[in-house]
Amino acid sequence: MGDIRLVSIIVNNYNYGRFLKEAVDSALNQTYPSTEVIVVDDGSTDNSRDIIAAYGNQILPVLKENGGQASAFNAGFRVSHGEVVLFLDSDDALIPTAVENAANLLLDPDVVKVHWPMWAIDGHGSKTGMVVPGYDLPEGDFREVVMHEGPGSCLAPPTSGNAWTRRFMESVFPMPEEQYKICADAYLFALSPVFGTIRRIAEPQGVYRVHGHNNYWGRPFDESLRRGVWVYDQQCLSLSEFFRRRGISFDPAAWKDKSWFHRLQSMTQDIAALVPPAATFILVDESLLGAGDVVTGRRNIPFMERDGQYWGPPPDDATAIAEVERLQQRGADFMVFAWPAFWWLEHYTGLRHYLHARYRCLREDDRLVIFDLRHKAAQRT
Repeated sequence: MGDIRLVSIIVNNYNYGRFLKEAVDSALNQTYPSTEVIVVDDGSTDNSRDIIAAYGNQILPVLKENGGQASAFNAGFRVSHGEVVLFLDSDDALIPTAVENAANLLLDPDVVKVHWPMWAIDGHGSKTGMVVPGYDLPEGDFREVVMHEGPGSCLAPPTSGNAWTRRFMESVFPMPEEQYKICADAYLFALSPVFGTIRRIAEPQGVYRVHGHNNYWGRPFDESLRRGVWVYDQQCLSLSEFFRRRGISFDPAAWKDKSWFHRLQSMTQDIAALVPPAATFILVDESLLGAGDVVTGRRNIPFMERDGQYWGPPPDDATAIAEVERLQQRGADFMVFAWPAFWWLEHYTGLRHYLHARYRCLREDDRLVIFDLRHKAAQRT
């Protein structure tokens, strides 16, 4: 990229007046010497516009009618001038060196995006002890991987954990506004890996606020799953159009077959088909499905558990078997192993033999193993 002269930080806001000042201040207080701060208000009805007005000429305000996140991104990008662009959600904030650290990595002309994790904070600004995302971010060239495996094969942090080159942005903007009224960052996540190299900063460069109104945090499982499937399908459409225009062969059906959200959807549908309404099932899933009921009308409990809370894998087979019997006596009708927890059946061979010998196995494939604890296994001859 050569010499980076200007970085644009675009704060996108909708009715987050209670957090907005912290986000804008973090953008204005960057150590990088040349930044412009653009604040896009997407038709807020709270006190957001009074807060924006108080900054005077320190920022460039963009005040618009409500149109959704993609329309806010488009409006902000349209008036920006930076060779590097960051979209900062108004309920998040950057540490002072975030732009400087990202800009240094973006000097490489093949790099199209730099990303980093963020510390999770609560609605009051206190750190929760978590880092978002909870895994090491990837870096490298993912062009071939994305072509064969589709969107989601290059994992990314939320919006505020990314910096993008302008040359990439100009290739994909304006964003389709009707398609991405929410989760607009998913559009950029789908396309950026096919334009060049992704680099990462290992240390958190900002804070991500978890306050109950985020797109996924705090929402019921079934709602989050439906939204995840929908967003992935939109990403497939965007990526398919990119490859189609360039005459590159691709297989969106294969992408969806490998998609985490589609696999999860298929798995929950299978559980609903095999576990009857009002039944209780033991769920072994390595926290894949999170807290709360994951199949409507059925109650799931973790394994191992006390008072409904997971407390870690058992020390041995005997403990695991005793826990199955205890939970069965307390009303568990089925036991379900999801694919991330298949290692249990490989490690606890005694538990596996016990379950197969004692109970009927209803399903055993690459997504699920389900035992019916109400019925004995058929006797082998």
